[in-house]
Amino acid sequence: MHGYTAPLRLRLDGDALVSNWRWLARESGAAACGAAIKADGYGLGAAEVMRRLTRAGCRDFFVSNWGEAAGLEPLLEQGVSLSVLHGVRTEDMTQALQSRARPVLSTPEQVARWRAAGGGACDLMVDTGMNRLGLDWRDDLSALVAELDLVTLMSHLASADEDVTLNAVQCARFRDIRQAIPARRYSLANSAGICRGADFHFDLTRPGLALYGGIPHPAAAERILPVVSPQAQTLQRRRLFAGDSIGYNATFTAERDHEVAILNLGYADGYLRGFSGRGAALVGGVRLPVLGRVSMDLVAIDVSARREVAEGDWVTIDYALPAAASLSGLSQYELLTGLGARFDRVWH
Repeated sequence: MHGYTAPLRLRLDGDALVSNWRWLARESGAAACGAAIKADGYGLGAAEVMRRLTRAGCRDFFVSNWGEAAGLEPLLEQGVSLSVLHGVRTEDMTQALQSRARPVLSTPEQVARWRAAGGGACDLMVDTGMNRLGLDWRDDLSALVAELDLVTLMSHLASADEDVTLNAVQCARFRDIRQAIPARRYSLANSAGICRGADFHFDLTRPGLALYGGIPHPAAAERILPVVSPQAQTLQRRRLFAGDSIGYNATFTAERDHEVAILNLGYADGYLRGFSGRGAALVGGVRLPVLGRVSMDLVAIDVSARREVAEGDWVTIDYALPAAASLSGLSQYELLTGLGARFDRVWH
């Protein structure tokens, strides 16, 4: 709506985003460091993320599908690449053949379709143990991919955020694939994979979560900065007296009097019911707990410790990703990508 200012906003820290990418790039060693900007830049806004990271020196970006690619292609500068991770369907071919973005081919049918249409440069996904997208690492792929103009051959780690043997198994399989299939470069590591060390880096890394403030591995805990701060406006100030309940199903009953602020925020915005009775807002560094259930559009917080909070005031939601994930039972990925369209996104 033209001129409309929402009662919700995401305060987005552009300097923190760039700082996170630069740390990941340093950790990637000799490998180039790209950026996964799928799901609209993990909910932050892919175009703005791409602009900032391109200025910082990032040259490789990754989205999921051709709809995402279409909106970003006008931003592609000379020497910057965009790869479409979900490959190319029959329905995508007209756009893909005209696009500067590259498909990441992942099935024999996609390879045949791309070759038959005279498609140019492409990437290739080989599955090494996640059993999701990709050609099977056990197959002899040499004949299948012959004559492809193959830029990046990639795979994806299933459990890089855990100390499990599958990581080493996938890395070894990928080294074997590198010997068998010629490509200009090879890519295996996501955010957590970068933290696993040089054996996983190959030629190109593809961080996602850590760019946006997520902590994929303990090694990143003191280095990655928060990027996203949800903020909500106070709609009403009220008093909750001892014995009163608040919210749906009366899950919270006051044992004392409380000063309460009702915020324009709820599960329709991605602040899900897992925060009921667990989440909090922050005002002046003071934690103000959620009282009762999070509803579709509203949440109540106890502002007894900050009695100056009034109707129309903005409060910051406590959304440090690892802690919020532990409180809510949601993954850091869900916490980021679930933040809804009703937030204004404001970069600083």
